[in-house]
Amino acid sequence: MSRAAVVSFRLGGTDGVSIEAQKWTGALRDTGHRVTTVAGAGVADVIVDGLAADAPRAVNPRELADVLAPFDLVIVENLASLPLNLAARDALYRVLTGRDALFRHHDLPWQRPHLAHLAGPRDEPRWRHVTINELSRHQLRSRGIEATTIYNTFDCSPPPGRRDATRDALAIGRERLVVLPTRAIPRKNVAGALTLCERLDATLWIMGPAEDGYGQQLHELLDSSPVTVIRRVPDGVTMSDAYAAADLVVMPSTWEGFGNPVLESVTHRRPLALNPYPVAREITAHGFTFFDLDDIDAIEEFLAQPDETLYDSNLAVARRFFDLADLPRRLNEVLGH
Repeated sequence: MSRAAVVSFRLGGTDGVSIEAQKWTGALRDTGHRVTTVAGAGVADVIVDGLAADAPRAVNPRELADVLAPFDLVIVENLASLPLNLAARDALYRVLTGRDALFRHHDLPWQRPHLAHLAGPRDEPRWRHVTINELSRHQLRSRGIEATTIYNTFDCSPPPGRRDATRDALAIGRERLVVLPTRAIPRKNVAGALTLCERLDATLWIMGPAEDGYGQQLHELLDSSPVTVIRRVPDGVTMSDAYAAADLVVMPSTWEGFGNPVLESVTHRRPLALNPYPVAREITAHGFTFFDLDDIDAIEEFLAQPDETLYDSNLAVARRFFDLADLPRRLNEVLGH
């Protein structure tokens, strides 16, 4: 039985990297690996000071080496993809040189305008690379790094949510509810969601907190909008409950490495209003039917008379290409088992 470590800036949160790392951890355990999670922040088996993206001090290379010494394989989740903590990245490179490692790239520096001037990932003979979209795979190849794409995966039979109880907890009544199930940061394009809700005469529910210094800008944006906005998640409300309560899911982002709410809207059988960011176009090309963020007439028509066949068709595509049940097999393929 091999031992694997999953390493990231932070784990155990509601961000996409944490959520997908948890899925990989479960799949690895299902295939016989003993897995230990390692992070600089959040919830992990081992917390290493200095690994977090915003760590105030540099990681101790000897401590990091000691933590990772027992493992046959180290899986690095985005820590070497985005140069948010160069000292941690470089210490990890030194520790993993000559060892088996798999780097999963959720984002790459040139995909973020404020990081585009910084160097991307590097490679070594015993390192393997996985991207979560084909766009990133091709971009890495053009820079001399071969990678395999493994899309994010999803439970295609999630537990049913509590629509009425959740709407009661939100005091939403019979109003239209549009859910934005993400954090509030600049690239999430909250302004686009507000415009949609104003045109639909709907309430917007922003489920995640403001991060990356976006709090003041978000406050000003919401203050200037006529849209009613909910920013709390009642105690005990799950993601299944949130999707059940929603009449429409909105994904107005200008950029996502993947964008989990796109597939979650499918598995929870909800219509999606989507801004076609680059990777969203790649996802849609598999055969999904979503609504353009600006196509208010089509959205209005569907909300007035939902078509269950759209949900059925979308779910069939999700089962074929994005099913969590297939993840152990995909990992075995990339790990050579």
